[in-house]
Amino acid sequence: MGFVRNPNMRNGDFLEGMLSDYVGGKAKVKAPKTGSTRLVTALTFLQFAFAVYATFLLYYMSPAVDLRTKPDFTWATSIARNMKQFIIPAHVLGRYQEAASFIRAEIPAITPSEVCENEKIDFMQKKSNDVQMIKLKRELYDEILDFQSKTIGTETLAELMAMKSKWDMRGPNRPKVTVLLNHFKRKTLCSQLDSLLQQTLPFHHVWVLSFGSPNERSLKRIVDSYNDSRISFISSSYDFKYYGRFQMALQTEADLVYILDDDMIPGKKMLQILSHVAGTEKYKNSVLGSIGRILPFRQKDFTFPSYRKFRSKEAGLYLPDPAYDITIVKIVQVDFLSSSWFLSAELVKALFIETPFTFMTGEDLHLSYQLQKYRNAGSFVLPVDPTDKETWGDSEHRLAYVSETTVIFKDIVQVRDDQWWRALTTGYETQWAAMHPQKVDALFYAHSVDEVKALAPLLEKFRSTVGKKAYIVVSGGNFCPCEYAAAALNWPKLVCKERRFKIFDLQIGALSGTSNSEVPVLQAVYSSMKGLIKMHNPSVVITVTDIDPNVKKALKMASETNANGTALVLLPRPSVSKVLWMADLRSTALPNWNRMRLSVNIITQNRAPSLTRLLKSLSDAYYCGDEIPISFNMDSKVDEATIKLVDSFEWPHGPKTLRRRIIQGGLIRAVSESWYPTSDDDYGLLLEDDIEVSPYYYLWIKYALLAYHYDPQISLPELSSISLYTPRLVEVVKERPKWNPTEFFKRIHPNTPYLQQLPCSWGAVFFPKHWREFYVYMNMRFTKDAKSNPVQIPKSRTNGWQASWKKFLIDMMYLRGYVSLYPNFPNQASFSTNHMEPGAHISAKDNVVRHDKSDFEVPLLKEDFRPLLPNGKLPPSSKLPSLNLFNQPVSLKGLKAAGAKLGQDVLKCDNATEIVTVNHVTGLPQQCSKFL
Repeated sequence: MGFVRNPNMRNGDFLEGMLSDYVGGKAKVKAPKTGSTRLVTALTFLQFAFAVYATFLLYYMSPAVDLRTKPDFTWATSIARNMKQFIIPAHVLGRYQEAASFIRAEIPAITPSEVCENEKIDFMQKKSNDVQMIKLKRELYDEILDFQSKTIGTETLAELMAMKSKWDMRGPNRPKVTVLLNHFKRKTLCSQLDSLLQQTLPFHHVWVLSFGSPNERSLKRIVDSYNDSRISFISSSYDFKYYGRFQMALQTEADLVYILDDDMIPGKKMLQILSHVAGTEKYKNSVLGSIGRILPFRQKDFTFPSYRKFRSKEAGLYLPDPAYDITIVKIVQVDFLSSSWFLSAELVKALFIETPFTFMTGEDLHLSYQLQKYRNAGSFVLPVDPTDKETWGDSEHRLAYVSETTVIFKDIVQVRDDQWWRALTTGYETQWAAMHPQKVDALFYAHSVDEVKALAPLLEKFRSTVGKKAYIVVSGGNFCPCEYAAAALNWPKLVCKERRFKIFDLQIGALSGTSNSEVPVLQAVYSSMKGLIKMHNPSVVITVTDIDPNVKKALKMASETNANGTALVLLPRPSVSKVLWMADLRSTALPNWNRMRLSVNIITQNRAPSLTRLLKSLSDAYYCGDEIPISFNMDSKVDEATIKLVDSFEWPHGPKTLRRRIIQGGLIRAVSESWYPTSDDDYGLLLEDDIEVSPYYYLWIKYALLAYHYDPQISLPELSSISLYTPRLVEVVKERPKWNPTEFFKRIHPNTPYLQQLPCSWGAVFFPKHWREFYVYMNMRFTKDAKSNPVQIPKSRTNGWQASWKKFLIDMMYLRGYVSLYPNFPNQASFSTNHMEPGAHISAKDNVVRHDKSDFEVPLLKEDFRPLLPNGKLPPSSKLPSLNLFNQPVSLKGLKAAGAKLGQDVLKCDNATEIVTVNHVTGLPQQCSKFL
């Protein structure tokens, strides 16, 4: 017996009864085998179909869904239709469709025209009638545009669109642009969406954002009314303020993002224009917009005004500014953009590198500041075609500009003033800074209050020196609050608030927060100092040697970025008060602080006690944190005590080198071969072991080198060495009369340094170029018999000297007009002294001259020498008196004339007007050159 359906039964009832009877087993009717097989097969197929096509069936089998209006997934649609007809009877489907039609009739689909509202502006954009202000604003705008046209170049809209771009607006390489519209209360969403839907370059997505908006429901209805899958509505009951939209921009997978305030109605060509420019090589690393601001310029009193100061040219510019008839017809770089931002999605990340000053306002400035600081990216306002509104970033030209001529809350102005000033003082190069590059002598950096105190004496010396300019940078935050630093310097706390360059607070602790990594601090110090160095162009950046190693790395990297040359000076704390003379150096000499490399070269053999005394004096000296290599040059007959002493000696200021001869060479070779320069910045200090030095000897050498040799504005090519010692005798005259330079120069100044045509063998630094020259000269003129030497200086005792390297150097200096710099202090106090202990010359068998120790042993300077100098500093090179070999006043030209007249150099030159000049790399004589 088969299943028989009652003709009066409804399809649904029959199907339900059939399944119930079969599954429940209430009807025991036995069906023929063939019928059961067909039923089982049908049910199995039905179960399989549901398992495979569940998603499609559940969607398309809904009675309220009209399959004809949906995409025709052919195979799924066909199955759905067949299944729906088989499972849901026609009268059931019809009943549901009737209900759905009734609901649709009750709630018809909404359209934009039904839900959109338009923003109403009851007044026109104000126009200024202040002739003076119009003139000032136009002048400033023209100055900025002229500067930028000469430095970075400015283009019109047509020129920009003619530039090559990576984006092909019609080809396969068309950019994906996500537009973010942030809305709160303004009624402009429909105008924005209408404009975006008509863009010549279609957008990829539009995200309408509603954060804490009281109009959230109406905004959502507007988005729904457009019924466009590319337009999405994103809302939150929490108000993320101005930064929320940028946080959302981080989520896009698009190439570019366009973030619009709710008061910007872009022209229909804006996406195409913006994308094209963003794809050019010149502007790819930029943020583009339609409105921007130039931050304040410095005033005559060296302060900066508020950006909202009325009737002030220095308050900056709002661009474009209809109030002053300023229209942007050429692209212009600004300090920050307002109301709209177009940039690559990658650049958005820079906004969140540092914690913003506040989340209540200022996201526009913070974005441009962070982009420049960490990505070297600029902010640009695009030009427009004044006759084509479709090229305008705000086609209304009223909504976005009206705020410039309306009242803004005073507290907001103060917050924004504080924000831009903090940006400027932490490395943000504004247009004012670009147009007016500064030049300061020194930037001091302190990471802690203790470091501020350590650097204070030198900072105050710089600031109190006429013509010198110096500022201090402090880490700020938890490391070194500005107010604490000001107190340590005895400055009023007001310096931390006033808009005047004096102290820069980087607020590193506040920005980086708590972290176990050194990266945030290193990054913050580097990026801020790089900007400050670029703006203020310091000759030196000065800090203490024991500063945090990561901060030291950051300062080093930042200093190296300055193309004009900025030296990083690391000073041991005890040395800070000893180098106050640094402030007396020219700003042109200061960048060479680290260029020179002095090596100490000791000649020793068998005077261990003398050597011990010398080494102690060297160890007790001040070295300003410089690396000073030391070498010991020992002859073959060196004794055991000396070897043990030099082997065990520890030298913390640089590498130590030991040299020992196999064959005894004697003093002439021991000295002349103890050092040879490796570069033009390599200087050799030669010391015999019976010498002792002052703690200030190195400071004297460094000061003199920077003042007279490393200052590009000083030309003193005759200077070949710097003596540490002041002689008491005229040693080249047979009678060897006593001589007192303090008395001799009292009419000039009793303690003036002086130049003399005499090298010093009791502590002197020799210059690399002249030492190479001396090597060649000595090789060409060396003879065992002193009398056969072709150079015989009239009335000079040196003619009879035999085993003396100094004799050959005197000859060369006399013939070519070279001089040494000598110190001159009361009682011949010097930076070195000779203890006249037995050696190669003193008490030698062939030395018949009796030596009085008091004639050679001079007192050492134990106190700072700077106060003793004329006016407390080294005099200008033009004021240095010069003496000849016999301690007689002669001009530098007169010295050369005497050498030329002698005419005994290695080349035959005109005896009246020429002297020998050499190749300073090889030291070889090159030609005769005129000196008159």
